[in-house]
Amino acid sequence: MESVINYFETIPSSHRSLILVCGITFFWLLEGVVPLVAFNYKKWRHALPNLFFTFTTIIVNFALAFLLLKTADFTAVEQFGIINWLPEMPLWLYALIGLLLLDLIGAYTAHLVEHKVKLLWRVHLVHHTDHNVDTTTANRHHPLESMIRFVFTLVGVLLVGTPIGIVMLYQSLSLVATQFNHANIKMPRKLDEVLSWVIVSPDMHKVHHHYKLPYTDSNYGNIFSLWDRLFGTFMKFDRDSIVYGVDTFPDEVENASIKGLLKQPFHKYRKATAPETLELD
Repeated sequence: MESVINYFETIPSSHRSLILVCGITFFWLLEGVVPLVAFNYKKWRHALPNLFFTFTTIIVNFALAFLLLKTADFTAVEQFGIINWLPEMPLWLYALIGLLLLDLIGAYTAHLVEHKVKLLWRVHLVHHTDHNVDTTTANRHHPLESMIRFVFTLVGVLLVGTPIGIVMLYQSLSLVATQFNHANIKMPRKLDEVLSWVIVSPDMHKVHHHYKLPYTDSNYGNIFSLWDRLFGTFMKFDRDSIVYGVDTFPDEVENASIKGLLKQPFHKYRKATAPETLELD
């Protein structure tokens, strides 16, 4: 574990980029072998706006990365943050607690707030208005959302007190996890269900991308499924009945346009239609 953390403390930008590219490539190819949905779309054309927003997300994160380093250094010097106040423990447990808490504050809480605050929901819409969710959807975030998410991550690093090695490890795991749970892949239902007790599985996350409430406001998890189960935001829905998108933004042409998506947060708020009847499992 020590060697892993030491590696991520100084991970080169080229290695982080390689993780991104290899992840997209692997799941992209896997989608062609075991697709969940046989989308009637041109895969590259659908990917273009998603890859554009992936690129803007990279720019925002790299431009602000020095703030993560400064914050992590501050917590180390001042011994500030939750994991610095805990009793001495094995390094693997220290790292696990750090990863769990970063996931709670920097991802789960950020995602929940984006759904509950109208102004932030309008920004987050760009991620949800994809009508053909696949692995390229993972980082389809408006640049404004990338900055909002970064702020939550920064707060997480400060409150948790994680060193930069664990922060970089978390971000790398987060990247692969989101590519995995957005991927248009069909796993055996039982295997997916077993995985969903520990991590956010594809079937679990696809429920969150259903176009109508209350399913849209569920399954906020990023890496770990623990938080949804613990805080009562976990839902199930038959994966064959899921319709992607947002009911109040049905225009597929606009939702596939980079120009249209950049303007999406500035639309007037549109109230969701009546929630669907819950499907009991």
